[in-house]
Amino acid sequence: MTEKTVAINNIGDIPERIDFTFDVKPILSDRCFKCHGPDKNAIEAGLSLHNPKDAYAALGELKDRFAIVPNNTEKSELIHRIYTEDPNLLMPPPESNLTVTPREKLILKKWIEQGAEYKAHWAFIAPEPQSIPSVQNTAWGINEIDRFVLSKMEQQGLSPSKPARKEKLLRRIFFDLTGLPPNPEQVNDFVNNASGDAYEQILDSLLGTVDYAEHMTAEWMDIARYADTHGYQDDFERTMWPWRDWVIHAFNKNMPYDQFVTYQLAGDLLPDSNLERILATGFNRNHKITFEGGTIPEEYHVEYVEDRLQTFGTAFLGLTLECARCHDHKYDPISQKEHFELFSFFNNNKEKQIVPLPDETPEPYITITEKEVNDVLGFVNLQKSKKKEIPVMVMYEKEEANPAFILNRGVYDQPTERVYPSTPSSVLSFPEHYAKNRMGLSQWLFDKRNPLTARVTVNRLWQRMFGTGLVSTSYDFGNQGALPSHPKLLDYLALKYQEEGWDTKKMLKYMAMSATYRQSAVIGPELLEKDPENKWLARAPRMRLTAEMIRDQALLISGLLVKEVGGPSVKPYQPEGIWEETTGGGGGSTARYVEGTGSDLYRKSLYTFWKRTVPPPSMMTFDTSSRDLCSVKRQETNTPLQALVLLNDPQLIEAARALALNTIYDHPGNIEEQIAHIFQKATSRLPDEEEMNMLTEHHSDMISGIEDGTFIASDYVTIGEFISDGNIPEKELASLAVVAHTILNLDETITRG
Repeated sequence: MTEKTVAINNIGDIPERIDFTFDVKPILSDRCFKCHGPDKNAIEAGLSLHNPKDAYAALGELKDRFAIVPNNTEKSELIHRIYTEDPNLLMPPPESNLTVTPREKLILKKWIEQGAEYKAHWAFIAPEPQSIPSVQNTAWGINEIDRFVLSKMEQQGLSPSKPARKEKLLRRIFFDLTGLPPNPEQVNDFVNNASGDAYEQILDSLLGTVDYAEHMTAEWMDIARYADTHGYQDDFERTMWPWRDWVIHAFNKNMPYDQFVTYQLAGDLLPDSNLERILATGFNRNHKITFEGGTIPEEYHVEYVEDRLQTFGTAFLGLTLECARCHDHKYDPISQKEHFELFSFFNNNKEKQIVPLPDETPEPYITITEKEVNDVLGFVNLQKSKKKEIPVMVMYEKEEANPAFILNRGVYDQPTERVYPSTPSSVLSFPEHYAKNRMGLSQWLFDKRNPLTARVTVNRLWQRMFGTGLVSTSYDFGNQGALPSHPKLLDYLALKYQEEGWDTKKMLKYMAMSATYRQSAVIGPELLEKDPENKWLARAPRMRLTAEMIRDQALLISGLLVKEVGGPSVKPYQPEGIWEETTGGGGGSTARYVEGTGSDLYRKSLYTFWKRTVPPPSMMTFDTSSRDLCSVKRQETNTPLQALVLLNDPQLIEAARALALNTIYDHPGNIEEQIAHIFQKATSRLPDEEEMNMLTEHHSDMISGIEDGTFIASDYVTIGEFISDGNIPEKELASLAVVAHTILNLDETITRG
């Protein structure tokens, strides 16, 4: 073993002092915890490595062996097992397909030599006040964020990128805060404004718009698993859009985050509860509901409660609570008992234990009429509804709580020990003075001692502004999640968010004001080699726009976007027959897709009708979530199907035509001016000489194609409902529309940064 150690002693940089949290625990969690972790029922050979008491314990029938002996690698069986060449003794065993790298072996060896010190999981230790780091480059930076970031950069031998060009920065902040691009006038005004506070003024104005509220709501729809149908086989329609109107209202008024969440978790239990706060609890009812014949009510009652619990864990704690349903969590210190203690908080809704008919609204629900809108719910857009009475599912607590039990293997009909409302002690024990209901759970969530809530939330805000969270696994702060890249900055922001009253607009502005945020996204070969994933934030990220942004941008710059706020979901263009092919056969309004007309075709993507079994296909192609479950981070893929959507979606073709028509009116006769205008609207900058030459040549090719019959202009300009002005010749309109469509397909057009 000694010879092998000498042979590989130069592999990688081994820290002088091994840190359990950042160096050792990731190895143990990933390679060992499945068989030697927190799950008592899965422990092999009596060895558990997740805490020092068990890890140091004597093993074997004679209790004469030890996995870990602090300061003594010769007596530590763990070291012998990771270095042995005997496949019968090697750990992890070969059949697991897991291995420990030479560098990781050295880390484990050095850790034991230094005393094998254990620490509690970083995310379960409450954030502590952080001093602002010292840096060498004192000239760079605007606020405290920059000092934390620059300190890490300098440790890695990196330097910040230069500031982004003003038009690029403006485009970035418009998309991040509103989901929409700036118009050319706004770009030109900002570029020519030499005032020192011009950027801050832009930030303040954007944060005060309804566009900001709607953009924040779009992300919350993923988290809340919002849909316009119940899911499962027949996937009947439901009415939850008034709850979505409430979310827009809450973001628009900058409701403090603790209040925003408390209303949704327990608005019905607040001492001064009213109809608005009860409506907010619709958050808990956004889960799937079955109407299938032969359904066992208790089975699905358990599934609904489990969905609420999973959403609570993912959205607010960044924990995979569902992993402890059938047994103790294999990686995190959450027992099956604690899982069902949390389960019991969501177990007392006044749900009917029989499945209602498809046209019924599952109880409990409230009914919204014009009277309620006039009295309390003025933010609900009832005018767009065809119905005068709108039933919306909500939460109402039973007077006498349903008993909750540990379910054997998580199965609904195998109750064992009864449990009572409580929370995982590894996070924060549930205080006795809190009510044992959802109101008490909300208080626990925002208790200053809770180590997770503020961290998880500011991490998600950072993810919104920088593409990736300081903890890249924003859905998992547990042992299997990523370690924070900037742990001190994360704690600093978490405490700042709490101390400033959970003010989301203020936190987003603070991030946007930093020099870190304002860097250029241009990346050179050296930086690409040293930090390809931009972990150390020495540049701004380059991110593709979300599915909603791509569509909404095209509608906005074409002049087609209808900015009406709230109301029922709408049905824009969609390929024919998709719903019919996948319908469960139960009939109803979701058996076939009835495309909208008029303004319904041009509403923001936030209002697009969401059928769970068949989400909007073009949006799914661009990685939107399915809304089956809570999602706090979307996938990021690049596929040929995305190019096909950009080229063939009638919404984009129609938008290109409307954009071309408006441009011809605004800039008659001069094709270069027309192309420059379209290019700037789409990319927030003017084209360079080479780009202009390519686009004008492309325009000439289209003219030639129309003249020789290889391109049928009349077919192209009649796609979509929008009617073009007959005063513009088809050849002129179609040729410029194709150029506009090409610009809408540019990588720069669909990219933020």
